[in-house]
Amino acid sequence: MSRVETRTGQGEDSAVVAAAQAGDEQAFATLVERYRPELQVHCYRMLGSFEESEDLTQETFLRAWRRRETYQGRATFRAWLYRIATNACLDFLGRSPRKALPEPPSGPVPPATVPWLQPCPDTLLAEIESAETEPDIAAVAKETIELAFLAAIQYLQPRQRAVLILRDVLGWSAKETAELLESSVASVNSVLQRARPALKQHLPERRTDWAQPADSGELEREVLQRYMAALERADDDALAALLSADARASQQSGAGGYEGEEPVWIEGRDTIIDAWVPALHGPYAVQFKILPTTANRQPVAASYIRSGDQREYRAFALTVLRIEDGMVAETATFDTALFPAFGLPAAITHVPLER
Repeated sequence: MSRVETRTGQGEDSAVVAAAQAGDEQAFATLVERYRPELQVHCYRMLGSFEESEDLTQETFLRAWRRRETYQGRATFRAWLYRIATNACLDFLGRSPRKALPEPPSGPVPPATVPWLQPCPDTLLAEIESAETEPDIAAVAKETIELAFLAAIQYLQPRQRAVLILRDVLGWSAKETAELLESSVASVNSVLQRARPALKQHLPERRTDWAQPADSGELEREVLQRYMAALERADDDALAALLSADARASQQSGAGGYEGEEPVWIEGRDTIIDAWVPALHGPYAVQFKILPTTANRQPVAASYIRSGDQREYRAFALTVLRIEDGMVAETATFDTALFPAFGLPAAITHVPLER
């Protein structure tokens, strides 16, 4: 029995499923709400966009309601919803193909250089953790929700992406995956054999085994606090001390004041510090106020800025940190569009220090 069968066999009341199938709106709402968080994360992995994942989750439920009579009970209701969600995402990607990205010849993909990629608030992931899930599934999900994984998987063709997520992330069998995609087991295995090395090519070297130390969360929170303090003090030396020598930084278009048509990325500790100089020092410098949050199981600095005698710090950017061995190995900076999704205010009142 596969992990998906083991997990979903628990908690599905056959009477509720039957009532939903018969058109009971309350029973249907009860079922879909139970699976909403994990289905949205599934759509998020498929699409890379948090906002689009919300839309496609809703589309999944609309399709399920309209087709509720087609559910035959041969698989769990959850598995049936996953089938609908996967096909909804594939249909969406077929209708709205992404603008082609220049594929790096090798090496990891800077997350913020994928134009449609958005961070996912950990509040959504916490909803899944609070449900009755198997530990092995939760452990895999942690590593396959990081931005490095999400960015790398965007280079796979949509069908490759679907097969890899279903097989390697959700733990579906080749037979279950083939049935969902209306394909053969041989075809699914062939697609997976091509997808795995393609994904690995674009993951950071230390993320290819999808493993992290058990105590990484506390260390990451400590590094985030030091990173925030260094920016608020405009302390170049403290900031440099946190960056690994080969650290990378990327910004999406429109993020952190960058208004170019294409996202950019830079590499190397010294280059990153030099890029911060105009914002931290000189006639055009601004003052930072940083709030901590988390996304994709990673620490996030939500930055606000003010200049001169402005009375408020205004929302500036979301920066997701990838930390290795207590050092910031990579930063990915996004715009302020998702501040409401993170429960972050649009502005913070400046409180002058008493003299």
